[in-house]
Amino acid sequence: MKPGNDFYCRQGGDNPMHAPRYCGIPTFMRAPFIEDPVEIDIALVGVPYDGAVEARSGTRQGPRQIRDMSSMMRSIHHVTRVNPYELCRVGDVGDVPFSRIFDVEASHRDITSFYERLNNAGVWPLSAGGDHSITLPILRAIAMDRPLGLIHIDAHTDCCDEEMNSKYSHGTPFRRACEENLIDPERMIQIGIRGAANSPECWEFGERNGIRIVFMEEFARIGVERTVEEARRIVGNGPVYITFDVDGLDPAFTPGTGTPEIGGLTSLEAQGLIRGFRGLNLVGADVVEVAPPFDPSGSTALVAATVMYEILCILAGSRITNS
Repeated sequence: MKPGNDFYCRQGGDNPMHAPRYCGIPTFMRAPFIEDPVEIDIALVGVPYDGAVEARSGTRQGPRQIRDMSSMMRSIHHVTRVNPYELCRVGDVGDVPFSRIFDVEASHRDITSFYERLNNAGVWPLSAGGDHSITLPILRAIAMDRPLGLIHIDAHTDCCDEEMNSKYSHGTPFRRACEENLIDPERMIQIGIRGAANSPECWEFGERNGIRIVFMEEFARIGVERTVEEARRIVGNGPVYITFDVDGLDPAFTPGTGTPEIGGLTSLEAQGLIRGFRGLNLVGADVVEVAPPFDPSGSTALVAATVMYEILCILAGSRITNS
């Protein structure tokens, strides 16, 4: 399937990629807004939710600013020459609607319900959060038939059992996902992990369950290329989901996040990692934890938008190969 420019022209005249970036209603990557998911192959989704944060809130505003900054994206990747819009029909399906925003588990059910509709239509999601708790309800929708492999880029493992007496915070989603058989821990790798903790449980859970943890010190020693090789070895040929927390980068690059940790990835290293995952059997991805109130410049949202574009390029290739 090669929709080319025809799909985008049918959605509203001239290809919006050729319009001035400050014009029109902002959508992710200037893709068309789509209400019926059967019309597209890859859905760009906003999840404006941060009700599971225990520290600095603000990621509920992430999708809106990422949409705005994503107007800076263009079509053709300068390294791979991939044009994801030539490979797939890509559309912005809007934001997840919430019915009980102050109830974490009810909000997670709203997220799962939204993604079940996409999954039933055969659409692959690329999402912008929101806090990292949103990945769990997304996985509940798209991994209901089989556990997925997971590539997790982050400063934190998010494998705690509880935070503030809650099992559903942004620090617990991957323990719950393992318990619910949504991801296979032996096909899971966490990259960029660092920072002190009040308990070693978050690291010990991974060690007990076969999760490959690449602490930042190891990453600094072996570099992007060998980390990519390790990730590809771990996830293998099965279906894989990518989850990217912007606090995996050093706060020099992404200050607008709720739990910054110094000594992280550079933006160039993050791009190198994602490009190295080209050809994997990807089925979806998310970019989370952009908190615009802590970065008035918008640079964190620009990093997130660019990471989404990088993922879109490899996700589109996977869609063509594995559909």
